[in-house]
Amino acid sequence: MHVVGEQDQVIEEWLRWLSAGDAAPGTVGLRRSQLTRLAQHVDLLDAEEEDLIAWLAQPTWARETRRSMRAGIRGFYRWAVRQQLVEEDPSLDLRPIRPGSPRPRPFPERMLAEALLRADRERELMLLLGAYAGLRRSEIARVHSDDVEDDVLVVFGKGAKHRRIPIHDRLAPHLRQIQGWAFPSPRRGGEHVVETYVRDRLASVMPDPWTPHSLRHRFATQTYRAKRDLVVVQQLLGHAR
Repeated sequence: MHVVGEQDQVIEEWLRWLSAGDAAPGTVGLRRSQLTRLAQHVDLLDAEEEDLIAWLAQPTWARETRRSMRAGIRGFYRWAVRQQLVEEDPSLDLRPIRPGSPRPRPFPERMLAEALLRADRERELMLLLGAYAGLRRSEIARVHSDDVEDDVLVVFGKGAKHRRIPIHDRLAPHLRQIQGWAFPSPRRGGEHVVETYVRDRLASVMPDPWTPHSLRHRFATQTYRAKRDLVVVQQLLGHAR
């Protein structure tokens, strides 16, 4: 058996390897959460296929949650085999999980108005960045005053790629007021908040079952209604395809 501290060290080594390969900060944070949760239930370096199957068979998980967790597990063990931390990959024969075909669920306009009334200035800007610029949570966390160029917001997204989003009139006065990070970390001087901070702050003003991602769906829906061009929507959302 490997003690908890040893497992944490192995996870951190893998995350450093991911970061060195230019993995997006949001991806690294997600993988940290996934492997840390898994390590609470199995010994990562002694796990067998049956242990991973039992973990992935959580009855309350949605298909996409299960699919993302499997991808994280597969990535970790491919790395662990190359590093000779394990002799065999226990995830090698895990059954693939096909992606679903989720329908867009844009955050309703009435609920957005109510959420904005409940929000303080910080959460108001987070809501507007999701609903009127289509930013992901990790992208909201990293907004900086240097990213505001006249009527355009430069967004640094997945894979170190950036895109330019026209600033909506509703969002403009809020962005022009920021100096430095829009959401400075309350714990780490000179740094911005992390994705989970944005998630938790938005969850406090958005009613169930709505999530921050539904703000992106709202932005995509409104953009398509205005432009009737899926390529424009794709580019503004930062989707590769």
